[in-house]
Amino acid sequence: MAATDSVPIIKVLFTLHPGMDALDFVGPLEVLSHAKHNINDDSTKAFSTTFVSLSEHTVSAQGASFRAHMDFKEAYTRLSEFDILIIPGGGVDPVLKAKSEPLGLIRAFSDMQKKDPKKERTLVSVCTGSLFLAQAGLLSGLSATTHPDAYAKFEKICSEISQRDLAERCDVVEERYVVNNLRFDLGDPEENPYVRRKSDARRPSMGRKGSNAWKESNARRESNARRAALRLGGLRVITTGGCTCGMDAAFYLVSIMVSEEAAAEAARVMQYDWKKGVVVDGIDI
Repeated sequence: MAATDSVPIIKVLFTLHPGMDALDFVGPLEVLSHAKHNINDDSTKAFSTTFVSLSEHTVSAQGASFRAHMDFKEAYTRLSEFDILIIPGGGVDPVLKAKSEPLGLIRAFSDMQKKDPKKERTLVSVCTGSLFLAQAGLLSGLSATTHPDAYAKFEKICSEISQRDLAERCDVVEERYVVNNLRFDLGDPEENPYVRRKSDARRPSMGRKGSNAWKESNARRESNARRAALRLGGLRVITTGGCTCGMDAAFYLVSIMVSEEAAAEAARVMQYDWKKGVVVDGIDI
């Protein structure tokens, strides 16, 4: 089974910034690189990844240099191509002080979802990358997490932004990752299939999930209407704790957008024990 129109490639854009934590970037990248629509066919890789930065080379806090595929000017023109935007943390203070990228791109991605809710989009921050989402005003009324050492700073930013925007506060929680506007699974209509309460809850045996469900949810008119009514136009927002939590969130993405089998196989190959986070109560599309 190749990644064709029936089982599409899921396009991911990673932002890079000076002083970021290397594992915030490389961890999720590694997980997504192992995901396949057919675990026995290497030609069915589920995700394609692209990197954007202010300059061609970005040096992480660990001294490793990463080469970007594009600059932010090009990223803005191509932003509609991408299904997922992933924001690493680390080195956040200079970005927050200068109000520099990736803050603008984060807002643009969110605005695009609100203007065009028919496409299912996901925004992921790893570790202290959640401070960027808070500064951009995207976490008001949502639940979110960050690295434990940054809780106080995170709370302060969320409070300031809620006052600035006259918006609800962000509910800061201690979890591996937190998912808002979760994945939609169709089950028995008598059991209210639009609400899921925990990421590890048992799915209905006939529920939609994985690659085909992801493709269908981008086309079904009724899903579009429900998505448009959600916060941020139904933009799925995922925040994580410290750097290894980014891998846990990436496994979650594989499980919902490809299949649980693909996530399990990627974890086996990486010899990694996927530690699940939480999915916030809500309507899912």
